[in-house]
Amino acid sequence: MSPKRISGVTIALAAACLAAPMAACGAGITRPAVPGDMEPPSSHKPFLIGHAIGTQNYVCFVNASGVATWVQYGPQATLFDDRGDEIATHFLSLSPEQVPAARPTWQQSRDSSAVWALTPPLVTYGEPDYVEPGAIPWLLLATAGTSDGPNGGDRLAGTTFIQRVHTSGGVKPTNTCQEGDKAFVPYAADYYFYKARK
Repeated sequence: MSPKRISGVTIALAAACLAAPMAACGAGITRPAVPGDMEPPSSHKPFLIGHAIGTQNYVCFVNASGVATWVQYGPQATLFDDRGDEIATHFLSLSPEQVPAARPTWQQSRDSSAVWALTPPLVTYGEPDYVEPGAIPWLLLATAGTSDGPNGGDRLAGTTFIQRVHTSGGVKPTNTCQEGDKAFVPYAADYYFYKARK
């Protein structure tokens, strides 16, 4: 099976899990098939996968030359497990670094622990042998910072790397725009969260 067909397979498997008993969906998480340079080090293992549905958000910006163009300003998505239960939200927020920066953020839905990713990504991959036409690229991201939840929850606090794979949609608009216009482009993706092996 071609890797670029994995997205549809993922959706089908998720739908099957929704209709099946919890035990039928399995418990282990294996690394997704990705281009070699998108692999986190072998000393790190995937511990969580989230199936995201949401939007990639763009704003029309006029540069110094007077040219209007669409610029991404962040995602807004909900991540679900294989049973269809919400596990996290994904958005743009200030990181907890000494000098805070607006970074991609994932916050666990139950314990409110969070992880922020460094930008630009370690690897951006958009070739058609893996990425379907009209979809945003696959990414390998390193962690910029993490935080426990207000009651000490730490589900995402150990995250070291994040992969965005199996993407669909989300690319910036191609139409002309006026400064301040906004566009919310639907997308879907799978996010794999890694932590250091003990």
